[in-house]
Amino acid sequence: MDPLVPPVRQKVEAIAELHRASERQVTRHQRFIEVFTAQLGRPRTLYALLVLVATWVGVNAFLPRLRWDSPPFFWLQGLLALLSLTTTTVVLITQNRWLRRAERSSQLDLHINLLAEEKIAKLVALLEELRRDLPSVRDRHDPEAAAMSRGTDAGEVLDELDRSLDREEDRAGKGKALAEDPKPASPAKAH
Repeated sequence: MDPLVPPVRQKVEAIAELHRASERQVTRHQRFIEVFTAQLGRPRTLYALLVLVATWVGVNAFLPRLRWDSPPFFWLQGLLALLSLTTTTVVLITQNRWLRRAERSSQLDLHINLLAEEKIAKLVALLEELRRDLPSVRDRHDPEAAAMSRGTDAGEVLDELDRSLDREEDRAGKGKALAEDPKPASPAKAH
């Protein structure tokens, strides 16, 4: 690391270099499809499509001499089905790459957070050790600091998250079952 460059700028540059390296691996075909997808996602594409359909229907319905596709416009339906299939495929290809990119970014965030958590746990442990070693500081047991100095087990956190999500699903399921219960409440018996 260059000591003259601020640490924040070094980190930003490192992340930017990761993105540049990732972009260098993108094929020419992928770039073409993403440019095509970007163009499809513009309002002018919708307007052009609407003008095409209106013109097609207008010419074929009202100008019999120029008619090439009689109502119910089978050729137009085929063209629109082909455009729909192509658009869907192109969008899925683009989304797959962006999903992989987001997943990679998420993994990077997770690793950085775990490293930061380890560093914080080490700092807490060092502070606790310093507190015990300083004669002027009263030594006392701090269970919270002791727990924080051990760090977090990612598997334990994931298990707890799963249990929490299961409890939420159970509560949502029970609430839904109660809301859908067709049995009316029985009237109180008169004595």
